[in-house]
Amino acid sequence: MTDLRHYDVIVSPAITEKSTMASEQNQVVFNVAKKASKPEIKAAVEALFGVKVTAVNTLVRKGKIKRFRGTIGRQSDVKKAVVTLADGQSIDVATGL
Repeated sequence: MTDLRHYDVIVSPAITEKSTMASEQNQVVFNVAKKASKPEIKAAVEALFGVKVTAVNTLVRKGKIKRFRGTIGRQSDVKKAVVTLADGQSIDVATGL
């Protein structure tokens, strides 16, 4: 039985051109909760996907200022985690959980 808190840590997979290139180096990119720590992210990925994680790197992409119908708005900040998997392990992010 997986802990339900793991689902709160990982928000979604980040499917971008850059994350697709990173998958060739055994890395997967996830959008994660703002308050999630690296050990929590590692535990969540290992529990939910059944893989061995060797490293977790995190970054916070600051929200952009955007216009919508003339009014200025601000997108929210997004925390991303670049998860490096052990050799021979893989996650198919297209299928989902």
